[in-house]
This record gives sequence, C-alpha cells and structure tokens, in this order.
Amino acid sequence: MDRELALNIVRVTEAAALGCGKYMGRGNKEIADQAAVDGMRSMFQVLDIAGTVVIGEGELDEAPMLYIGEKIGTWEEGAPEIDIAVDPLDGTKLVAKGLPGALAVVAVAPKGCLLHAPDMYMDKIAVGPKAKGCIDITAPIEQNLFNVAKALCKDITEVTVIMQDRERHQHLIDSARSVGARIKLFGDGDVAAAIATCFSESGVDMFIGKGGAPEGVISAAAIKCLGGEFQGILRPDNGEEERRCKEMAGENWSRVLTMEDLAKGDDVIFAATGVSDGELLQGVRYLANNRAKTSSVVTRSKSGTIRFIDTTHVLDKKPEYAYVK
Repeated sequence: MDRELALNIVRVTEAAALGCGKYMGRGNKEIADQAAVDGMRSMFQVLDIAGTVVIGEGELDEAPMLYIGEKIGTWEEGAPEIDIAVDPLDGTKLVAKGLPGALAVVAVAPKGCLLHAPDMYMDKIAVGPKAKGCIDITAPIEQNLFNVAKALCKDITEVTVIMQDRERHQHLIDSARSVGARIKLFGDGDVAAAIATCFSESGVDMFIGKGGAPEGVISAAAIKCLGGEFQGILRPDNGEEERRCKEMAGENWSRVLTMEDLAKGDDVIFAATGVSDGELLQGVRYLANNRAKTSSVVTRSKSGTIRFIDTTHVLDKKPEYAYVK
C-alpha cells in the first residue's frame, strides 16, 4: 500500500469525528453514530482504493452504510485492493452522555489480511511494546500481572490493568485485587482502552476482558502497528455463532488468535481521531469563525512511525459539518 494512504485514512477518521462531534451530550447515540458513519463513508468514497469492509456497522440488512461486505472507494483500474475495519464511533454512549474517551477509528490492510470477525464476544488481553512476549491469555490473570510487572521493572502494586466495568469481569477484578494490582475501569470504548497500553503516558500497563470480536480485530491491528501484543479467543454463545466462527476463522476457530491471525502481514495502517476528550487524544474543539480542531493519531506497521496530527478545519468550506439539525 502507498504510504500516503495513511494520511488519507486520517482524513476519513476526521470526517467521522466532525460528523458526530456536535451531538456530544445530546442524549441520542443513534443519531451520533449515523453522523459518524455518514462522514466516514463520504470521505472513503473519494479515495483511490478498491476497499471491502470486513469489520463494519453490521450486516447489509442491519445497517444502511459501511456494512460488512460493502465496496468503498473509487475502484478505478490499478487501485489497491484492501480490507477495511471501521468503528465510526467507538463509544456511542460516551458521546450521547457527554463523557470522555470516544474515538473514530479505522484499520486497513491488503486484501485478505484482516480477519472477518463475527459479531460476537471475544476474550482479549493486550500489552504495550515493553511487555510484549510476556502475556498468555490462557494463563491466570495473576500470572500475567506478575509477568508484566517483571517486564516493566515495576512492583505489582504499581501495575495498572484496565478492563470494562461489567459484572462478567468481577472475577478478574477480584483476582487482580488479590495480588495488589491497580485497577482502572471504563464504561465503553474497547479500542481506546486497548491501545492505551502502548502509550506510557496513559498509565495503563495491561488490558484484559471479554468484549466484541470486531473491536478486537481493530485493536489488534492498532497494537500491531504500535509494537505491542494482543491475543484473543472467540466466545460464541450459540450454534449459529459457532457456525460463523468456522466460516470466518476456520475449523480451529477456538484457538488463541494472535495479531498475525487477526491482522496479517507487515503493512497494516491504523488511524483514530478523538470525538470527546480522552487520555491520548482531545475531542473535537469548536473555535471562533466557524472553525473546528481535531486531534488524531496514525501509525503503520511497516514503518513503525506514529504521527499525532492536530488539524484546524474551516467549516464554511465543509458545509456538511457546519450545522446540526
């Protein structure tokens, strides 16, 4: 893939963030999500790519835009064929309630490189670059915490593990507390929490928990670019979900899925733009004279480069983002 595609992918996440930013705190997560989808799709359609959505806003009969299997981009002769994983608004409830941590995120890779993950649960664990090689999703959380502490040259009481504030994680919370680790809980926004492990300034050392498999693929793509490690195990709830696991991940679908299973190859691109303020990125800022400012990050596994990008948008020249009905 052309390295300039990375900057174009940032334009896609910026469009999604600008599309939904004015809905923050207005109590309607559906409208905010649709605005993010509309903004993201409009920018994708002008990119010189032959893209297929493999992680999207649901199936064709469930979502009007950016559905799984949708073809996006110009599809002109010679355009690179790529897999696309999108979450136009990671944290719809966060935006609706005016809470921090919402992102617009996209991961892309050459055709056939991103797992077509079913919309079901996945057990997940992730760490940043300094603890890479020290985790095992099949091991007890206590063992993983001690291994991460050793890798980071920290006492166990200085290690912070982040997980979603859900009843299904209570046993993990209890186990982490039993060894003295610090616990940070979040309400929504799986991807933001997972990638926080790759930035020392976030204060997060390990991510663990059970959440959506599609978000797991996006997180794995991001963490691969950032030099960390992600592991997952699909957790279907019924026979139909098991059938889809076999269809998308093969007969051995219940195995531990590594980053190479979820995001193959050495040319993965990940981009995110803040919608509401978070630990890594600021949310959309509205300035005088009908301008807005966005904060984004983009990274590519092939080069390992991590770029933080602050952009000022003149909304008079982008009328689709200037007003909200």
